[in-house]
Amino acid sequence: MKQSFKRPESVLVVVYTRAGKVLLLRRADHPEFWQSVTGSMEWGDEQPAETAARELREETGIVVAPDALTDWKLQNCYEIFPQWRYKYAPGVCQNTEHFFSLELADAPAICLSPQEHSEYAWVPFAEAVERVFSWTNRDALLLLMQRHAVTGT
Repeated sequence: MKQSFKRPESVLVVVYTRAGKVLLLRRADHPEFWQSVTGSMEWGDEQPAETAARELREETGIVVAPDALTDWKLQNCYEIFPQWRYKYAPGVCQNTEHFFSLELADAPAICLSPQEHSEYAWVPFAEAVERVFSWTNRDALLLLMQRHAVTGT
């Protein structure tokens, strides 16, 4: 039985290259918002890594197995923006987000889902930190920069 409301649990997938470029997507419904790959988990048995691989495929055309993603075993709980609360059951105001990353050798061409995103860009880490609208996305980028000793240029 399909639920009529979104599950308040999601994934964040930061995609970047060995050369230090980060993939950012511009939201079609809010063009001032740039972000990494994100998406809600489906109801049922779907696990966070499965959601991450599915969202990556749906939003970018990049196909990888769930175990190809780095699971940082980090979850952030945040307040759902008022403009998106109608998608969730009445009274649901919080979402739990699971953080994943994917390092690629090179920056491939991206096949966007036009109903979700209007454009993409491969940018240096420091620029990505400045562009993203979400604090969880910013924190994830900063963690990756720290762990990989990325200069951000």
